[in-house]
Amino acid sequence: IIDYGMGNLFSIRKVIERLGFSCRVSRLYEDISKADRLILPGVGHFGKAMQNLQEAHLVEALNEAVLVKQIPVLGICLGMQLMASHSEEGDVAGLGWFDASVIKFRIHNPGLYKVPHMGWNTISHEIPASRILKDLQPDDAFYFVHSYHVLANRASDILTMTSYEYPFVSSIEKDHITGVQFHPEKSHRAGEQLIKNFLKG
Repeated sequence: IIDYGMGNLFSIRKVIERLGFSCRVSRLYEDISKADRLILPGVGHFGKAMQNLQEAHLVEALNEAVLVKQIPVLGICLGMQLMASHSEEGDVAGLGWFDASVIKFRIHNPGLYKVPHMGWNTISHEIPASRILKDLQPDDAFYFVHSYHVLANRASDILTMTSYEYPFVSSIEKDHITGVQFHPEKSHRAGEQLIKNFLKG
């Protein structure tokens, strides 16, 4: 679990350990480069998150681990957004692992649809064969808290969509790189199943 000062690191670790897996919270290059799986969590401001990653020399470590060594990675909430090319939150570049941008919700009826989008919602499976969706049901709900969402430029990268005032991308996947906008560590049985699927590969 990548520690860059932003995210629910210990709630994620608790779920992983409850599932019977061992994990380490770290920002050290040696730990990242030797990991079997990586989780990039995140809660907060995109610009601050990228600044923290750069100051801790984690951008280079993550690029080597994910792009060169091809270690599977799961981005959660802001962690998924950081995988995009750019965010309008802070107007800064992201890691660029996906041809995608991050925008604030464009809500036309704020009386009915609040920002942040907060609470339980379902996901539609755009790529049902994905290993990370194994044993998940169409009516499984996941917990969301976010004001920004990803716009994926390649339809093939879209793993699931979620409906709010309009449909938005709630998870993305390309080969061994996966991102989810919701918080699986707060999503009870369905969230635990998704984390288990990721860890088992």
